[in-house]
Amino acid sequence: MDDRILVIGLGSPIMSDDAVGLKVVEELEAMHLPGVITQQEAIGGLDIIPMVMDHRKVIIVDAIQTFRCHPGTITVMDPDDFQHTIAPASAHEMNLPTAMHLGRQLEPDRMPEKVRFVAIEVEDLITVSEDMTPAVQSAVPEALEMVLRLIDELS
Repeated sequence: MDDRILVIGLGSPIMSDDAVGLKVVEELEAMHLPGVITQQEAIGGLDIIPMVMDHRKVIIVDAIQTFRCHPGTITVMDPDDFQHTIAPASAHEMNLPTAMHLGRQLEPDRMPEKVRFVAIEVEDLITVSEDMTPAVQSAVPEALEMVLRLIDELS
């Protein structure tokens, strides 16, 4: 198992606010922190399993749209916070928590011991644009600070 902390930014660079996870991890990469490795990916579903395998500690940064918070609101979650969303689904429609749950069933010794999610509430996930909405763009520095705090906690 790799003892470095893996920080994954998820999203699409051309779907407006969906890029927020990528932007946060891009900022983190520029810091070249020892003991931290980063990845930026436009994936979902089962594709997350091989990415997190063999890493003890993982932080996933991604957009979320609940319509319960203002755009730009940052929430930190543990896998247990998603238990109610785990459901049977096809491999193409599987959400991130369900994929992580399946990974733990299939390869329990290779899945991370600790996973934290940094979710940024977004406004626009459908506009094809390389620009994020102002509220979400302004949340990037705070989300980066949250990731840095989690790195400290997991170290």
